[in-house]
Amino acid sequence: MEMNQYMSIFIDESNDHLQSLNENMLRLEQQPEDIGIVQIIFRSAHTLKGMSATMGFEDLAALTHEMENVLDLVRNSKLSMNGQIFDTLFKCLDALEAMVQDIINGGTGKGDVADLVERLKAIVKGDVNGSGVVKATVPAAGLSASLVLDQYQLSILSQSLESGHNAYYIEVKVREDCLLKAARAYMVFDVLERNGEVVKAYPSVQEIEQEQFDRSFSVYYITQAEEGLLRDQISRVSEIESAILNAVDRASLEELGRSQGEAEKAVEAAIKESAATVAISTPPPVSLVSAADSNATRPAATNAGNAAPRTIRVDIERLDSLMNLFSELLIDRVRLEQLASEVRRNDLTETVEHMARVSADLQNIVLKLRMVPVESVFNRFPRMVRDLAKSLDKKVDLVIVGAETELDRTVIDEIGDPLVHLIRNAVDHGIESITERVKLGKPEVGTVHLRAFHSGNHVFIEIEEDGKGINRPKVLETAIKRGVITDEEAKNLTDDEVNMLIFAAGFSTADKVSDISGRGVGLDVVKSKISSLGGHVAVHSTLGAGTKFSIQLPLTLSIIAAMLIKLGSEKYAFPLSSIVETGSVKRSEIRTLHGNRIIDYRQSIIPVVSLAALVQSPDYRDDEEAETEMLVVRKGDKLAAILVDEFIGQSEIVLKPLGKYLAGSLDVVSGATILGDGQVALIVDPNALIK
Repeated sequence: MEMNQYMSIFIDESNDHLQSLNENMLRLEQQPEDIGIVQIIFRSAHTLKGMSATMGFEDLAALTHEMENVLDLVRNSKLSMNGQIFDTLFKCLDALEAMVQDIINGGTGKGDVADLVERLKAIVKGDVNGSGVVKATVPAAGLSASLVLDQYQLSILSQSLESGHNAYYIEVKVREDCLLKAARAYMVFDVLERNGEVVKAYPSVQEIEQEQFDRSFSVYYITQAEEGLLRDQISRVSEIESAILNAVDRASLEELGRSQGEAEKAVEAAIKESAATVAISTPPPVSLVSAADSNATRPAATNAGNAAPRTIRVDIERLDSLMNLFSELLIDRVRLEQLASEVRRNDLTETVEHMARVSADLQNIVLKLRMVPVESVFNRFPRMVRDLAKSLDKKVDLVIVGAETELDRTVIDEIGDPLVHLIRNAVDHGIESITERVKLGKPEVGTVHLRAFHSGNHVFIEIEEDGKGINRPKVLETAIKRGVITDEEAKNLTDDEVNMLIFAAGFSTADKVSDISGRGVGLDVVKSKISSLGGHVAVHSTLGAGTKFSIQLPLTLSIIAAMLIKLGSEKYAFPLSSIVETGSVKRSEIRTLHGNRIIDYRQSIIPVVSLAALVQSPDYRDDEEAETEMLVVRKGDKLAAILVDEFIGQSEIVLKPLGKYLAGSLDVVSGATILGDGQVALIVDPNALIK
């Protein structure tokens, strides 16, 4: 079977399952007794194992198989989770992610997982040693070290012996050159079930059916048939190398029951001791809190069995083509509306109006197809913060707000790395150690807020922590030492300008280099990446109280509702979502205060901005008229009045990015659009007008 055609599906679904595993492992670490979460983790691991085995990625399948064995014991209440088991499983997830990433990069998906597989096997067997892995049963003579029977199964064997049945522990080995192991195993089980009843199998029957075993499997079995007859019938199955039958008598059964009872007590004691050690030596893991609903993750477990939404995966290039085609259609629609108003024929007007309604619905669908919640990026950070906090011996809560905020897919794909750098910086440089926080009278647990929200035609992402804040003297000292600025320049910098120095290439205030920070690589990459997306990054910090990074990102390649205005012979567009009010103002009402023009607006004072002056309009005619048109725009809680010549009206426009030649030359312009008459109108960014 040709597997390449399924590779993209395998990669997408593997990433989904790995994300689910990480999220639910973090939830389980908070609620280790919640078996419902274990069931979800088990199903994800089981599905990933099956997919990997089907695609021929043996190391992936082997590791997920052993993870399944551990999780199976947990969900059946035969093993309790502790710190060492969590750490081992998290390391397994890291290894799985590395192997999937290798496959994405065109590799074979192989990984050095032998050590992790052995650690997982040790957990299943139950060996408690210095590493905190738990060892459970000592088998009775001639019986299985792998097969652990519960009280119900021991009772069945005991009652069968009392009623005169024979009980056996059977080990079956298939030949090394056997091609259809599962088929031969099925034939052996068919023989056994025709003559008696299988009490317990190892591996499980389901795993044997899926060929998830090496060359041998074993069962506890009760029957009325004689040993010789059973051995003869099993040996008739082709490609079976050997079948060893060990009779189970009352003495060996009692010994097995005693040894398992003692082992279970030892396991419980070891788990308690291990958990106590972890509680003392390990800071609590990071917690994921949603401001919208602190129990938002609970329904996921409850509704796990419900039908999944019907979805398909679409190549992003096809969506790009669809968006471009619709953009052209929208421009033609506006042109048709203009022609219909000039021709004034009822049938033409009705047709154009119907086309406008249909295209408006189509527009909403096309836009939504490209929009993706930032949750797809935010989901990776709880696990990252947990690991960082643990390695730095800090306590950190990650609070995520607005994960449902949607961004264009092309932007979503690019913002992951900048956010990683900023969050690592917040945990490493921002949040103090536990000892420092206690001395300062702060809570032991530091908090990092990760927020996303819409404002006008932009999405803002904020990372804010309650740590030490930016140390102005230290930043200036480092900047001067590294030649970023001179002594003279340093004297004239405002606090915000000093804060922005941390984005200089090679800049780092870390006292020593570690695997987390200190090499001066990170924040300069953040600034260049955000700038390449047409966005901005700003820093606000208070010494001793914390730092907030604010990233402003545009909704690129989008269709927006806008107000078209005229400025001399030129036309401009303002996103309707940023406009509070339109109106006119007498020039005599505009006053000057400290060199800045202001106006009294609804019992508050707001700044006045002349668009003509900002864009250096050739038709600039300030002060020629006694009264002029005005747009009041908003950025957050700040307002400003924009002076314009004339209002044209509202329209749906296609936001086209500026070419490389114009990009960056005008900060107040975020893009352009083609109007129905073929003219180009520049789109003004209200966020750039309000500082």
